[in-house]
Amino acid sequence: MILNKENLKNINGNKVTKPAVEILALPEKVIQFGTGVLLRGLPDYFIDKANQRGIFNGRILVVKSTSKGGADEFSKQDNLYTLCVKGIENGLTIEENSINASISRVLSAPHDWAEILKAAHQPEMQVVISNTTEVGIVKSEDKITDHPPQSYPGKLLAFLHERYQAFKGSVESGMVIVPTELISDNADKLKEILLDLAIQNKLGRDFENWLTTANHFCKTLVDRIVPGKLPAEEQKVIENELGYEDELMIMAEPFRLWAIESSSERVKEILSFEKADKGIFIVPSIDKFKELKLRLLNGTHTISCGLAILAGFNTVKEAMANKDFSAHVLQLMRDEITPAVVNESISHNEATAFADSVIDRFSNPFLEHQWQAITLNYTSKLQMRNMPLIERYYALKNEAPRLTALGIAAYILFMNVNKDGNTYTASVNGKLYPVQDEFAEVLCQYWKNPETVVDNILGDARLWDKNLNHYPGFNAAVKSYVELIQRKGAKETLSNLHSERTI
Repeated sequence: MILNKENLKNINGNKVTKPAVEILALPEKVIQFGTGVLLRGLPDYFIDKANQRGIFNGRILVVKSTSKGGADEFSKQDNLYTLCVKGIENGLTIEENSINASISRVLSAPHDWAEILKAAHQPEMQVVISNTTEVGIVKSEDKITDHPPQSYPGKLLAFLHERYQAFKGSVESGMVIVPTELISDNADKLKEILLDLAIQNKLGRDFENWLTTANHFCKTLVDRIVPGKLPAEEQKVIENELGYEDELMIMAEPFRLWAIESSSERVKEILSFEKADKGIFIVPSIDKFKELKLRLLNGTHTISCGLAILAGFNTVKEAMANKDFSAHVLQLMRDEITPAVVNESISHNEATAFADSVIDRFSNPFLEHQWQAITLNYTSKLQMRNMPLIERYYALKNEAPRLTALGIAAYILFMNVNKDGNTYTASVNGKLYPVQDEFAEVLCQYWKNPETVVDNILGDARLWDKNLNHYPGFNAAVKSYVELIQRKGAKETLSNLHSERTI
């Protein structure tokens, strides 16, 4: 039995959350550009949850940009799919399965463009969601008369122009446009590109005015790990348990965050699905959420990855299963990162709660997050995510953040790279790791003199945008940890640190 509308009645509702039949008849309120797993695991999850609670009462028309595969895989299942939420939340293991009925149709832009433009005439259609990757929101020279325009901005502009004409430029026909691409100021950049494209296409001043004043472009931040398809064996086990086959089944972690920037009451009214889940926020500024994610999630990952690899851990979950490593990460966030993150916008309680959620996420036994992947562009990540924290910590405490110094010591030891042609590798515990870092050559040269390597790396402002040797005690702390790891190994160093903290 496959998952589809007809078979819903035969599925045991005690094993999976099923949609009420009425949800399948709700009008389309959202046009979504993209079929990716992040969209299905986050915005579509929220919309489905709101529909189940009778809050939003609208479904999604999905535009598939590529012709590959068409929309057959969705139409075969009447656009239904199972979302498996698996992980740790508030220290407890969560495993929940639900059938998502948020999508009404999936249309292929190359094959169904006329039908997509026809949807612009639907009065209930009020929201645009997109996730077209970082390369999706780019300037183009599209003609909106093409069927379809090539770029995402071209497609969106054609849709909006069709709507403008259909409703004679009324203010009420404007849409709430919510891009989820992981680029800074995503909505502002999209708006600027659309306006330039409207001018190129000579769509007229009246349309340009409607585009910029009747439509709400909302900057967003999204955060949820959605690995997508489950491993084949695991999926087969779940399908046997639930009693149906589902080619569209995907997995997501419990943590979810969708921060949307707007002060407009109309936006809040249209995006009423905000009320359905604690993971959605419509706020005047999303800067607070960006800072929490950048420092406590990304920053903790980055400052910890070298140490984890030196200690012999391949994955994040493997490292977090080690009591010394998990104690170290918790202490790092609570004692050094959290105090440096707290400001007039972020309370200590908010920072601590976010830190606790990060511990849950790192500990997720269902995710295989490789530490090696986190070392990509290691130096620039440290500069952007962790260097400002060192400065703030000194302003607060006027002393070296020792656990951060340990992370930098591990970075220096990991980046003792070997060069073979244009390829760089790091050798750790007899295993070779590829190193992709713009400063790999610089670090390779510094390591030719091990006696001065710490001084040279810490003092190179190209790496850190500052001279770390100028911070009292930081050089000495890093050197002591470099020596300790070289002498005893990373695992024993962590064990000693944990023992000191528990004495």
